[in-house]
Amino acid sequence: MIRRVTSPALFPPPTYSHASVVEAGTRLAFLAGSVPLDGDGNLVGEGDPVRQAEQVIANLKEQLRVAGSDLAHVLSTDVYVVSGDTAVLSAVWEVVEASGLSVGPHSSTLLGVACLGYTGQLVEITATAVVPDEPARESRP
Repeated sequence: MIRRVTSPALFPPPTYSHASVVEAGTRLAFLAGSVPLDGDGNLVGEGDPVRQAEQVIANLKEQLRVAGSDLAHVLSTDVYVVSGDTAVLSAVWEVVEASGLSVGPHSSTLLGVACLGYTGQLVEITATAVVPDEPARESRP
């Protein structure tokens, strides 16, 4: 259903593919940015991009669940981190890798940005996923 493509003519990406190809007729879910807020709207992990990334992944898993999908069916993500420090970007990416999102591996862009929408927010992830015809199975934590 999902074909992951990495061109041998390009530099090999470390843990993602260059493209994900889906057959026509497949249902897709386009998810709004997952943010590090709890169910009451409180910021989780103030000042801690790794903790915020963990909350963002937890929220992304919930968004996918209600859409009928899971982390294993994510085609692409954009990962936004308020930082210009590559060590901070790498630390957030390690959370993404550990989450199961890179099982595919999926196609992803990691960006350092100046700010995000909520006060104190350091991480946000947008995603596109396949919604399988059969119920989604549980993803790895």
